[in-house]
Amino acid sequence: MRLQYTRRELFQAAAAASVPGLARAQAPAAPVAVARCRTYEPGELYPVLERMFDQIGGLGRLVKDKTVAIKLNLTGTADRRLGHAPLEQTTWTHPAVVLATMRLMDRAGARRIRLLESPWSTAEPLEEFMLKAGWEPADFLSTARRVEFENTNYLGYGKQYYRFPVPRGGHLFPAYDLNHSYRDCDVFVSIAKLKEHLTAGITLAMKNSFGITPCTIYGEGAGEEEPSLTPRGGRGAVIHFGRRAPSKSAPQEIDPNSPREGGYRVPRCVADLAAARPIDLAIIDGIESQAVGETAGSRGSFPVSPGLLVVGTNAVCTDAVGTALMGFDPMVDRGTPPFEFCDSTLRLAEELGVGTRDLGRIEVIGTPIREAVFDFRAARRERGVPPPERLLPRRRT
Repeated sequence: MRLQYTRRELFQAAAAASVPGLARAQAPAAPVAVARCRTYEPGELYPVLERMFDQIGGLGRLVKDKTVAIKLNLTGTADRRLGHAPLEQTTWTHPAVVLATMRLMDRAGARRIRLLESPWSTAEPLEEFMLKAGWEPADFLSTARRVEFENTNYLGYGKQYYRFPVPRGGHLFPAYDLNHSYRDCDVFVSIAKLKEHLTAGITLAMKNSFGITPCTIYGEGAGEEEPSLTPRGGRGAVIHFGRRAPSKSAPQEIDPNSPREGGYRVPRCVADLAAARPIDLAIIDGIESQAVGETAGSRGSFPVSPGLLVVGTNAVCTDAVGTALMGFDPMVDRGTPPFEFCDSTLRLAEELGVGTRDLGRIEVIGTPIREAVFDFRAARRERGVPPPERLLPRRRT
C-alpha cells in the first residue's frame, strides 16, 4: 500500500483544510435518525431501533449477505463501576442495544456478525472479558445465525496486521496497522455511548474507533522493531503523549515535532481512523450514560439518563447531531465547550473529507434536536461538579 504522497497532493489537502467553508462544502452529508427511548426493555427498544434503521434507508441494503463487524465500547476494566450501577448503564455499550441490532441485522440477511473490542492491555478472549462484567456470551451467540467474537488488541485469530492508509495524508499518522477483522468485513458498525471525554471533549461513534488500534503496536509495552506478541500497557505513551513511537514496523508520525499533548493528539488520531477505516453505521446509545468523563474511574463522573438513541450512516454527521443533543455546538473548536482543552474531532474528520458537522446540511429524521436536548453541562452544574480544568487527567513525566 502506498505510504508516500506527492507534493501536489499534500498541498491540495492542506489548502482544503485551511479554508473551513471549503472543507464543510466538500464533506459529504447523510441523514441522521433521532428517537426517544427511555428503557432497554425489548418491547420499547426493538421497535424504536427498527423504525430508525428504516428511516435512514433500511438495514437490508447495508448488511444483506454481508460480513458485519460491530465495534463495542467496553472501555476501562470490567471490575470498576460507577457507584453501584452495572457498567452498561453508565460506561459501556448496553448489551440490549447490541442484541437488538444483531437480531434486526440477522432478519435483514447478514451472513456473519463479528463482535469486536480491544479490552485495555489484555489478550484474553473477548467472551472472558464480558463474563467478568456479568454479561453472558451465549446470549449473543443465540441472537443471529453466525456470531463470532474477537479481541482486536493483538493479532487475535489473524496471521498478520493490515495497513489502512489515511486519505489526504492524515493528521497524526499517514496509516495505521490494525487487526484483520477491520479488513475482513463488508460493513463496519460502531455502537457507542453518549458521553463526555476528559481528553477529547466528547466520545461518540468516531471516538469509539480509538480502541481499534492494537496495543501490541500502539501500546506502552509494544515491541520496538516489531509488534509484541501480547499487549502490555495502554495507548497513552504512544498516542496521548507521544513519549515513544509505535513499533517501527508500522508507519511513524507525520510530524515528530508536533505537540506532545493529548488534546492535540487524540482528536487527530480519532479523525485519522474515521477516514482510514470508515464507519458504515453509527449507533449511539444515550438511553443511560454518564456525564463528565468516559470511564467509571473518571473523576467527578455521575450517571445520567438522556433517554435517546441516534443512528446514521455517516459518523461525522451522526456525531455532530449527538454533540448537539448533549447541549453543545458541533461547529465550535478548542476553547469552547466541550472542547475547552482539545481540538475538535468533528472538524478534523471533516477536513479529511469523512463528513460534515454542519447541522444546516444534515437532515435530522424523527425527534427534532430542539425537543430532545439533554444538557450535560447543566447536569454538571446541578451536581456541583468542578469545572473541567480541575478534572483533566494529569500528564505523567
